[in-house]
Amino acid sequence: PAIKAVADIQYLPSKIAFGSCSNQNKPQPILDTVVAKNPDLFIYLGDNIYGDTEDMEVLAQKYRKLENKKEFQNLRANTAVLSTWDDHDYGRNNAGAEYELKEVTRDLALSFMEVPIGDPRWQREGLYGAYDFGTNGKMTKVILLDNRYFASGKKTDNPELLGQEQLAWLETTLRESEADLHILVSGIQIISEEHRWEKWADYPKTRACLLREIAETQTPTILLSGDRHIHEISILQDWPGKFPLPEITSSGLTHSWDEFPGETHRHREGAVFTGLGDGRLCSTAAGSMLCS
Repeated sequence: PAIKAVADIQYLPSKIAFGSCSNQNKPQPILDTVVAKNPDLFIYLGDNIYGDTEDMEVLAQKYRKLENKKEFQNLRANTAVLSTWDDHDYGRNNAGAEYELKEVTRDLALSFMEVPIGDPRWQREGLYGAYDFGTNGKMTKVILLDNRYFASGKKTDNPELLGQEQLAWLETTLRESEADLHILVSGIQIISEEHRWEKWADYPKTRACLLREIAETQTPTILLSGDRHIHEISILQDWPGKFPLPEITSSGLTHSWDEFPGETHRHREGAVFTGLGDGRLCSTAAGSMLCS
């Protein structure tokens, strides 16, 4: 079926939808809900399928199973799609740089999302990349991070999450950006510090570097993340940046943590939502905001 390509967006998006945790074996009615809201762009935040296999033909079949769903085809026909990944579509639960099949799974991920062969993401190791929307003076940059391909073991003395090559690329991308708004996409949560699940706080050196680079740009920035099977908003208030730093976690396109017991999170704003859902950013005269 025909798709709507990212290159078709020749303007500043007024509505961006996003979500994560999409099991290809489950119904996908939330995607029809997304299309009904008419977003300009949809961003998959990771766990876009549940691959978890060493057999690359099986992984490809799982991608095809999602691709053949009418809800997904409806999304691709009406909305441009960007994506990064997390562990389950990477290929193994909680895997990092040690995963032997990562080059193959990267190619499968890029092919599935129909990233054009001329896109710089094909020329790099990993899945990271950046896209500008709008024109100078009114521009948004979406930065897709890869928190799998280069991640070292968390039990090392100085665990690395992004790797030196990706980190150098990110620093250059942020410093040379002419955008008025940065949207940074990560498979796992960046701001949260207390919970026991995977998070950037497990990689304190990389997290500190990211926050420092964001602060030095003095550009309004929004973080998007998935993984948790819950939906919540976090805001970093007391930090060196010129603006408060918000993170929106949207996790549960096909399944969610209905019996979420609660957890300490000092940066959380508002309540946690544990049902199925997606997130949306809408532009206003004053800038961007969360919309329903």
